[in-house]
Amino acid sequence: MSGLGDSEFDPVAALSGPALAAHVYIHVPFCRTKCSYCDFLSITDISDVRLEPVSRGLEGEITRWATASLPGVIETVYIGGGTPTILAGRLVGIVRHVLDMLPHKPGVEVTVEANPDSLTPLLVEGLAAAGVTRVSLGVQSFEESELALLGRVHTVEEALEAARAVCDAGLGLSLDLMCGIPGQSDRSWLLTLEQAVMTDARHLSVYPLTLEPGTPLDAACGSGLVAEPDSDLTATQMLLAEEHLATCGLHRYEVASYAMPGDESRHNLAYWTGRSYLGIGPSAHGMLDAVTASSVGMLDADETPGVARVRYAHPSDIDTWLTDGRLEREFLDAAQAAREDVMLGLRLTRGVPVAAVR
Repeated sequence: MSGLGDSEFDPVAALSGPALAAHVYIHVPFCRTKCSYCDFLSITDISDVRLEPVSRGLEGEITRWATASLPGVIETVYIGGGTPTILAGRLVGIVRHVLDMLPHKPGVEVTVEANPDSLTPLLVEGLAAAGVTRVSLGVQSFEESELALLGRVHTVEEALEAARAVCDAGLGLSLDLMCGIPGQSDRSWLLTLEQAVMTDARHLSVYPLTLEPGTPLDAACGSGLVAEPDSDLTATQMLLAEEHLATCGLHRYEVASYAMPGDESRHNLAYWTGRSYLGIGPSAHGMLDAVTASSVGMLDADETPGVARVRYAHPSDIDTWLTDGRLEREFLDAAQAAREDVMLGLRLTRGVPVAAVR
């Protein structure tokens, strides 16, 4: 099964042809609390002393890119984290700033990640007015006991209320769900899937729980306080998700992604099809083709021969990011870039052309 059903919509073909810097990722590194399974960069100091300079720093970085004479216009913007909605009104300002400063196509896809505990109806209205088109809501489960084990600070009812607010504002709703949680049964997983469909979400991301070293959940499992995730049960639940969601019209188009036809994430498809993208914010990663990297001063003349693609990363420390513009860079030649495209493209149910692996 292709995962796209009988739809004539081709999400990959709908993206821009040339690999221009037409996609933007903005990283907001704050969370109210750290989930028990998370090893991403997130900071729980959400005082104005931290939020205000980072917000200004993000806007400043957007402005610098706006003056860099980048080719092409913006097709997608994705603001992730962390929990971007921690910024509240500042987040609305960042959305307005990126759309004011960077030229963008009509129908630009603008996605904001959110957690139910920090997404209010008033904030949803402000984001919609600023130009947001999609909200990716971190729900993980619709079972209270599973939320508690994962260290989530929202309740099931708060998740449902946040989902309703997104839909009432006319925005696209995507939900993040997690399977393989210790103590999760096939029945409770199916109930979570059913509840997710009932929210009218047109996009779902389904992830298997992974124990990351150094996290509280890893320590709890290692000490025997919590049973370790069962890989066989997790695989069964991933298959159960594919079967159930297909009957509801949500077809799998990528390893962890399901959508109604036409509601595939254009931003994530850009990652999986080798498109250039800007990474903005502490710990954010970006990727540019060699021509674009050279035009913005990221690739010196003596580094150009043989380079097809430049990957870069900002410092993860906020103070360093605010004061030091140096980037970590990785240079890929044409063969390495081609292998990377095949590896990422195989995440898609449509696969990659046979010619790409010869």
